[in-house]
Parts: sequence; structure tokens; C-alpha cells
Amino acid sequence: MLLGTIAWGQNHFELKDASTHYNVFIDVQNCEKDECSGKAVIDLLDKKTSNKFQTFTSEDLNFYLKEDQKPTANIIQLYGEQSPLIFNDFNFDGSEDMAIRNGNESSYGGPSYDVYVFNATKKGFVMSEELTSLAYENLGMFQTDAKRKRIITYSKSGCCWHLTTEYAVVPKKGLVKVYELEEDAMGAGETVKVIKREFKNNKWVAKTREYPIKEYYKE
Repeated sequence: MLLGTIAWGQNHFELKDASTHYNVFIDVQNCEKDECSGKAVIDLLDKKTSNKFQTFTSEDLNFYLKEDQKPTANIIQLYGEQSPLIFNDFNFDGSEDMAIRNGNESSYGGPSYDVYVFNATKKGFVMSEELTSLAYENLGMFQTDAKRKRIITYSKSGCCWHLTTEYAVVPKKGLVKVYELEEDAMGAGETVKVIKREFKNNKWVAKTREYPIKEYYKE
């Protein structure tokens, strides 16, 4: 048992490669075969000093174990695996942030995450309500494009309507929606309506086109 960890947990895991700066210790309440779930405590230990840096909790850290009987980290697949812990620079400020899975409360019962950003003033992680909302209101954890400094979310309605949304992180303003791609194949015909909306020069510009469904969805 790691000192300082809540004692009710029965299943313990150590991840050394999940984060650039921290070794991660997970103490989760329930594990059966290759699936773990329930209340969990996550401890971060500084790799340089081995001192405990910060402790987090999750009401339901649901995850599956891989072949080495450990959870994965940093995997975000839209309709596939999403790891219990995600380390990345979500707000593009140069500091590593983290997301912790907390249940299946996103769209269509998908994984939901509590998102924490590193605060240099407080010298620790603090929860971001804006980013946490994105990870609850869409199809699981959002993705990032570090080169363009965009946060990308996905949502859908049934099989035939999909929406991709991109946000910019603006200092002192937070998230600003700057792009949408709407794909609508809900009509009775054989076409899909594609609407691209982009925020330019303080106004939205929209372009609409229709494509044959078989041509647009070649894969």
C-alpha cells in the first residue's frame, strides 16, 4: 500500500510511462477478470524526487486491463478504447495537463472525464469546468491538435448525423468555438449534406454542399 492512499481500495496499479513528469499510482475499488471500476484514488509522484505531488479521486474509474494486467493511458479512439488517464497539454500553454475518467456520462453512455489543467501560480492541477463539460457533453474525451492549437469534439444523432466542432483557447477568455463540420445523411435520398461553418473576421461563414453518399463515405 502506498503511504497516504485511502485504504479501502483492493487493486493497485503503477504506470511509469503515462506522464512525462510523474509516476502514477492507481488504487481502484473493484476488478473482475480484465475490467476495473468503482471509486478510485490516483496519486502522482514526482519522477525527479519520488515525492507525492498531488492526489485525485474518481467516483467511477472504469477501465480494462491490457495483456500485462495494467490499464492503458493516453489512448483516445472515437468509437474504441479511451484510457482511464489522459496526459496532454489541453490548453496549449506548454504544461502537461491531465484527464481522469469518471463514469460513462457522455453521449450514448460513453466515457466521461474530469479534466485538470496545470496552474503555475498554484503549482498544481486544478479542474477546468469548461474542458470537463466538453468531455461530458460529447462522444467521450475530446482530441487536440497541437499544431493548430485546436480542441476537437465529436457528437452525433443516430447513424446519420454527425458534428465535428473545433475550439480555440483564447487567453483570459477561455474556449471559443471557431469551426463546425456538419454531416447530415438523414434525408430519404442518396445524398449527404455537408455544412462547413468557420468563424472568420468576427463572423461565421458557412458553405453547404451535397455529395452522393457512396462517394462521400467511400470507406
